[in-house]
Amino acid sequence: MGRVDMRADAKPVALRLQPRPVELVRSWSPNAAVQAESRRIKIVHIITGLHTGGAEHALEQLVTRADSERFDMRVVSLLDAGAVGPRLAARGVPVTSLGMRHAAGDLRRFWRLVMLLRQDPPDIVQTWLYHADLIGLAAARLAGTRQVLWNLRGSGLEHHHYGNRFRWVVRMLARLSGWPDAIVANAEAGRAFHAQVGYRPRRWALIHNAIDVERFQPDPEAGAALRAELGLAPSSAIIGMTARLDPMKDHGTFLRAAALLVARGMDAHFVLIGRGVDRSAACAQPFLAQPHLAARLHFLGEREDVPRLVAGFDLAALSSAFGEGFPNVIAEAMACGVPVVSTDVGDAGRIVGDAGLLVAPRDAAAMADAWQMLLAAPVRRAAMGRAGRARIARDFGLDRMVDGYGQLYEQIWAGRDAP
Repeated sequence: MGRVDMRADAKPVALRLQPRPVELVRSWSPNAAVQAESRRIKIVHIITGLHTGGAEHALEQLVTRADSERFDMRVVSLLDAGAVGPRLAARGVPVTSLGMRHAAGDLRRFWRLVMLLRQDPPDIVQTWLYHADLIGLAAARLAGTRQVLWNLRGSGLEHHHYGNRFRWVVRMLARLSGWPDAIVANAEAGRAFHAQVGYRPRRWALIHNAIDVERFQPDPEAGAALRAELGLAPSSAIIGMTARLDPMKDHGTFLRAAALLVARGMDAHFVLIGRGVDRSAACAQPFLAQPHLAARLHFLGEREDVPRLVAGFDLAALSSAFGEGFPNVIAEAMACGVPVVSTDVGDAGRIVGDAGLLVAPRDAAAMADAWQMLLAAPVRRAAMGRAGRARIARDFGLDRMVDGYGQLYEQIWAGRDAP
């Protein structure tokens, strides 16, 4: 069983907001009598959206692998079903998409969420990501759900990139952080950052992300297959990054490092994977204007075959400038036996260990130097790859994360009658 690190850092807060009784309009479960006899803990997960991302992937892993004899899990997306929703539904997980026009919500769809929680009350509401933390807490209190958990996924966010509304949400969450029964962080860096900006929860719970080492694993043929797909020579090195287009991912630093490496005469190609990552991206235009570099940049966008692609990299990179908690893409590459060069953000250093190199954020020259050093050392790269695979399998397997959440839910449920 994975261990949950829980600490009582603040006194419980008395909640004065009481639900108003309303008539139930429908139920998610057609057989209430059967459920009444069940000892399963009913958990509703509320997440901002279900497009591909680290939080969404962690939620998918949890709800599809949790012990169905202990837990009854359902998912609500404030926005749409994204790419993850259909996969959850195909695995038998009930999914409701509210279709809010934006993450800050709208009243009619917010009230629908309240009604969903009232008509088939969960034992615990678990929220994921900032907007869902705020909206989910309000809806749970109005619906009468006492046990609420928040989930934090990042650290060190530079809020000026995301607008005034986002900054307001984070400030409100800091003020309300004593209301949930516990706040889950997936990284030490995330817990420290949010404590610094004013989060004062009743309890912290540290549960790291997990990697499916059966899905992400070394593939000796992947490199040749990827080179054939891209039309590359067998001798060309491939450096890849999987990251959605977002200011925190800082694709500009990756592209500047690529330009430096090519200028040094290295035969390398650069593969970028992720939602919104295509040749029309504004950050890519200065580099696509350089013919000698443009031919070496490959924008693949959002893909479903990420494990196969990553296993074909010679090096995996992450150029994030801020905001990371537990960067899944680092651990996924390591599980594939691929050495990593990452900026030193979030818990990257704790994850990478001796399976790669860390550089300072926004330092393209340092990233290019690290790439060049490892490309020139195939024996060292191979050793890093083996060490990375072993590290992920040992420390960040799926069972550890799923058991950690399971223990937390049982602890919270066991204390449901506490004042």
